[in-house]
Amino acid sequence: MVYISSWQEYQEAAEALYEKSPNKTRYCVKWRQSADGAGKLVLKITDDTTCLKFKTHSSVFLNRFDALNLTLMQKM
Repeated sequence: MVYISSWQEYQEAAEALYEKSPNKTRYCVKWRQSADGAGKLVLKITDDTTCLKFKTHSSVFLNRFDALNLTLMQKM
């Protein structure tokens, strides 16, 4: 598993992975709330050969996350 630190890089890799094998690709979203009130968003996309992950504690990425979901759904 590879954590990608750049959002732009993750988005491009996720879209490319989906386009490569749309019938085998799975996308998982995890939200974890910590005791101090901060949250962590983890996105994972895999086709059983390649696994890409992105994690953030920043709420700035929520709009970008929505845009990625919309893009992937349009390609379905």
